[in-house]
Amino acid sequence: MYDLLLQHVDVLQITNGVPSILSRHDIAIVNRRIAAIAPQISPGLARETLNGEGQIAIPGLINSHAHTAMSLFRGVAEDVPIEEWFNNFIWPLETNLTPEDVYWGTLLGLAEMIESGVTCVADHYFMMDVIAQAVQETGMRALLAWTLFSGADESDQLARARQFTKQWHGAAGDRIRVWMGPHAPYTCTPSFLRRVAQTAQELGVGIHIHLAETAAQVTQSLSAHGRSPVVVARDAGLFDGPAIAAHAAHVSPEDIAILAGHGVAVAVTPKTEMKLGIGVAPVMALREAGVTVALGSDGAASNNTYDILESARLLALLEKLRSGNARAMPVGATLELATAAGAQALGWQNEIGVLHVGARADLALVRSGAAHLQPLHDLAATLLYSAQPADVSTVIVDGRILMRDRELLTIDKPRVLREVAARIERLTQRQTAQRIAVYPDARSA
Repeated sequence: MYDLLLQHVDVLQITNGVPSILSRHDIAIVNRRIAAIAPQISPGLARETLNGEGQIAIPGLINSHAHTAMSLFRGVAEDVPIEEWFNNFIWPLETNLTPEDVYWGTLLGLAEMIESGVTCVADHYFMMDVIAQAVQETGMRALLAWTLFSGADESDQLARARQFTKQWHGAAGDRIRVWMGPHAPYTCTPSFLRRVAQTAQELGVGIHIHLAETAAQVTQSLSAHGRSPVVVARDAGLFDGPAIAAHAAHVSPEDIAILAGHGVAVAVTPKTEMKLGIGVAPVMALREAGVTVALGSDGAASNNTYDILESARLLALLEKLRSGNARAMPVGATLELATAAGAQALGWQNEIGVLHVGARADLALVRSGAAHLQPLHDLAATLLYSAQPADVSTVIVDGRILMRDRELLTIDKPRVLREVAARIERLTQRQTAQRIAVYPDARSA
């Protein structure tokens, strides 16, 4: 007996960057996994059926780098360079956060992700225990990393992250996994990075870190350490296990070879990087070297949305423009960055980000009848270049329906909006003398 049967959907599958469509197929789900995909499956074999006529079934989208609770700071710092963005706005404002704020901000961000077809997120933030609670309650899938900085309380931070890992890694039926989250080489000393790497190895988990976001960071690292941020991270042992390097906008050929040689995945967040004017990772060079490249949103304070399809189309357009080659980043390869490549980056390869028998039942249904999607000459291209979050009708994670016909089933959205609104005046009181960290001024690099 199947738990859930999706009927009459057009199934998007991507194999080695090549998209294909199974027209008007049924998808059967049992025990949280896809049990069958066929032209017709008897509804009498299922406890629950869902009619997907006129909809595209896609693998759940994967957000490979985010700060979900930063939905609270959407729009507070616009049209400013990155040093000012951090030092005058974001890091002062984040000193106002309480665990309750982070919880409600996370719920707001998760609601937006679900509404846009995202089923899994790699989240890198503070007060991660309440974020794990929010993920567990909503039914989302997540790879969580507690942000760590160098400072007088390094040992306390590591102890807290260690306890959090033991409590939550593999929790919620393995929907929640935990990695270590050192912030970046410019906010963590090499000695602290080594301690973080040793802790990750002891716990058997990976590393999620920001690397080489700006040219100034690279210059500063060369001046202070005689090595690039990528080499500093490698020498500290951060690449001795699974790792995600967020941004990697300024990496040399040597850096790329190191990332490839150690199996480090790169999470590129093109909207944030373009908006702050810091540069976007050399995606084609990374992929040619064998580096797994996945798509992220970063936080809503810099990206403004958690729409991974938007990130995908921006990246495709950027690569075509800067290479002068219209064939660069074709549709299937780009969609793969938002699905299967994200699964590989997060350690769920072949389990999520794909629609095939045996995979976990993480998927979304996208309505294809809107005017901006017609006519349907190419469903995959329509999804990448034309679809909007409002086209997503239903989202399923681990076989559980989280949104049906645009109605969130696991999040009380009106209450989340009320709770967030009640906090905004306090959260946006900006005292620049107080910061959670200091971003180095490019002029001093």
